[in-house]
Amino acid sequence: MQSSTPARRGRIYLQVAPLTIALVLFVVIPLIMIVTVSFFTFDFVIGAQPSFIFDNFVEVLTDNNTLNLYGATLKFAAIVWALTLFIGFWIAYFLAFHVRNLLIAIGLFLVCTVPFWTSNVIRMISWIPLLGKEGLINQALMGIGIVNEPVEWLLFSEFAVILCYVNLFTLFMIVPIFNSMARIDRSLVEAARDAGAGRLRIMTEVIVPLSKSGIALGSVFVVALTMGDFFVVKIMGGGRSANVVSAMFDDIGILNYPHAGAQAVVLLIVVTLIVTAIMRVVDVRKELAQAR
Repeated sequence: MQSSTPARRGRIYLQVAPLTIALVLFVVIPLIMIVTVSFFTFDFVIGAQPSFIFDNFVEVLTDNNTLNLYGATLKFAAIVWALTLFIGFWIAYFLAFHVRNLLIAIGLFLVCTVPFWTSNVIRMISWIPLLGKEGLINQALMGIGIVNEPVEWLLFSEFAVILCYVNLFTLFMIVPIFNSMARIDRSLVEAARDAGAGRLRIMTEVIVPLSKSGIALGSVFVVALTMGDFFVVKIMGGGRSANVVSAMFDDIGILNYPHAGAQAVVLLIVVTLIVTAIMRVVDVRKELAQAR
């Protein structure tokens, strides 16, 4: 029995080794490099120079423009989170509780994934012919007589940015919520209905509490993806909107890696705090263990 213990441990180490190596190479080492570079100095002539100063962090935390960018990033994340949660919850609820045939439910779920068969860039750019001044929406509004001239705020605005984010990230909310709802014992819903509970009470006291793990995971995905993106803001905002990541991209364009690294570290801390808060509200491990 004792001789089998080292062999068993060796097998466990071999199973864990590939994931550990991947995490070290693609997560730990890049993070260490970013944190290290964030303490460097920068000169427009000679570039980044090894040092150990906090000037980059002081500038990030005291510059009003940078703080406004963090505010804009948090605003986008909050609005997109709320919209994707509302849309994703009701789509998942419909698929889980109103589609009786499992094959049909799976088929409808796969329909939700069809947009992901194409590139995010293609899906994002496809909104431009719809939202532009000469786009289909403006043409329809003027044709019906609702407006006399094209609506300018449909494209290259915060509205366009949020719309594109919702289009791109709603599926990341649907999947975990649908997974949680699919594991709910239908007898609990029937028991609540037999006890005289109405639809609203069943929703608030049975379905929503038992879907908390899916809501939490979907929230983590959507918030992290929204706060870590800049391409949507750059293209759909048309230069009228910006966030922290777009400012990092601009810093990298002029080779100011220390300042971009400091912004990345601060943003990572902010996202980590948000994710931690979500996980503190909902104990995902406990919820998943109870679901089993």
